[in-house]
This record gives sequence, C-alpha cells and structure tokens, in this order.
Amino acid sequence: MPPVTPASEHRLHGAFCGCRLPRRTALAGLAATAVTAATPARAATPNPRRIDVHHHIIPPIYLERAKDRLLASSHSDPAPLLGWTPARALEQMDKFGVATAMTSISTPGIWLGDRQAGRDLARACNEYAARMATDHPGRFGTLIALPLPDIEGSLAEIAHGFDNLHADGVCLLTSYDGKWPGDAAFAPVFDELNRRKAVVYFHPTAPTCCVNLVPDVPPPVVEFLFDSTRAMLSMMASGTLARCPDLRCIFAHTGGATADVAFRINAYFARTPELLAKVPGGALATMRRQHFDIANSVNPATMAAALALWGPEHLIFGSDNPFVPISVTATAFDRFAIAARDRAMIDRGNAAKLFPRFA
Repeated sequence: MPPVTPASEHRLHGAFCGCRLPRRTALAGLAATAVTAATPARAATPNPRRIDVHHHIIPPIYLERAKDRLLASSHSDPAPLLGWTPARALEQMDKFGVATAMTSISTPGIWLGDRQAGRDLARACNEYAARMATDHPGRFGTLIALPLPDIEGSLAEIAHGFDNLHADGVCLLTSYDGKWPGDAAFAPVFDELNRRKAVVYFHPTAPTCCVNLVPDVPPPVVEFLFDSTRAMLSMMASGTLARCPDLRCIFAHTGGATADVAFRINAYFARTPELLAKVPGGALATMRRQHFDIANSVNPATMAAALALWGPEHLIFGSDNPFVPISVTATAFDRFAIAARDRAMIDRGNAAKLFPRFA
C-alpha cells in the first residue's frame, strides 16, 4: 500500500464524501464504481486454494457448556451449528476452493463469567483445534481462544497455545464486559502477544451497552460492525498499536463500519495532539496498516470502500463458516470484477504472508 500523503488522502476523501466534487461528478463516479464492482469476473479461478481466516469450529465440549448462549447470540439457522463436524467443514472447504482454514471460536466466546470455567473451556477448545490441525495436515490452522477478561489465565493460555500447541495466532472478541481491547487492564496480554509477534484476529460481538437497542433487529446486523470499529479505535487511542508494533491484526468484515468513519477519526486525531502522538504517521495510516477479512462483505459499496481505503494487499478471504456458509462469500468473490493479481492476494497471498507455514 502506498504511503498516505495529503494528496492521496484528499483523493480518497473526495472519492467517498464528494465534498470537493460537483454533485454530478461525484454521483457519476460512484455509479461507475458500483457497475464495475457488480460486473461478473471474466475468468474466476476454478481452484484458488484459498486461506480462510474467518472460520469457526464448535467443539463438542463448547456446545455442551455454551449451547444456549451460542444459539441466543448467533441469530442464524441453528442446524449448521448443532450439526458441525470437522468432516462437514472439510466438505465445504473442498467445494469452494478453501485449502486451509484458520479456526477460531466465535461469539459469545469462552468467557462464562467464572474464572476457572473460562480457563478450562479455553484449554479444551484450543486442544481440540490443535488436534484438528494435526489430524488434517495443512487443512487447518489454529487461532486460540483466551479466557479474557482473566489476564492471568490468558497469559497462561498464550504460553500453552504457542509453546505446546504451536498455535498460529489468537482470536479475541472486540469487547469484554464493557471494555475494549485498548483498555489498560488488557495491556499485559497485548505486550506478551507483541513479544511473540502474534497474529491477533478480532471477531465482533455486541458490547453490554448496545444489545437490543432497536427492537427486532439483532446485534449482528449493526452492532457487530460498530464494535469492530470501536475495537480498532480503542487500540489506536490507547496507544496499544504504537506500543506493540509487532502485532499483526486482522479485523472481520472489512473492519465493520470503520471505512465509513475513517476520515472523521483521522481528522479528530489530527487536531488532538495527545491522540496524534499515539498514532505515528496519523490515524488513517495506522488503520491502513491493519488487515481485514471480506467475510459476508462482497458487495459493490463495501468492496469499493475497502479496496480504496485498505488496498487489496490488506484484504483477506474469510467466510464465517458455519454461521454463514462458505458459498456466500466465495461465490460472490468469484463473480466480483477485480484484477487477477489482486484476486490472488485476497484469496491466498496476503494470508500466506501472515501464516507462512501454509505458504
């Protein structure tokens, strides 16, 4: 991705808000972008050997201990969740060109409100994931779960996961009990992950403040997207990303609502010296150094924003299986008009750099 300069920032800003463009020009540009993005690709790769970084597992022990919470928070068809098995995951992976899936535990996570219960469930789920990776070499990677907000337990699980299970990274939720990842309480965890140069995958959830705000509209529709933005904002405003430069972060669903407010965030940081000091190079440049999966996000508007702001070299294939079938994102991306080089980066190349043992 080229560096963010005042000129490039101006071009991006104008492309999305139209504030410095004649109305007719701005509308024409957006219409052309939508038509181009909606046009089917001329030659989709039949076997792209994708690496899926947004791929969930539901170990039997997790279903046993968290079934009610899982079903209540998913707001999706329960059948794929209740019937999940590694064999069914592999069947779908083979059908839609996924060579390797980086497995993780989805919302609501493994924290059940009890310290020992959280530690035990994290350990059991992580060891299950490690066995999957061993039983199916090359097909599964492991993003371990941590029992946050238990700091001591999380540090112990990081050590076990990386040193004994050979984990490929960690999966964290975007918030825990009303605290976002930049909270000072979580600093020891991120310092240790930074020491290990870990990949940190942020999966959205609904924060305690923002559940059922709009009757009949479940949190995954809107709140999950905004909580991804809050998580990134928290990591910047706290100085965590500056303090931990070796973290390699992935945010789900092209960063949630972040693209829509990126310039507002950047402008506020730019005129607030104490915040600007925490994002060397500026907030927009900091956001553009992160990575973003495209799970359930392949539509003209979202992809146009993601490609313009984050760039193809920071986008990664993700599916959200089994909560969302792999086919949803895979089929849409196969039909999406994009340069072959960029398609290859998103399908596999970018993830292979983050997880080189699968390259």
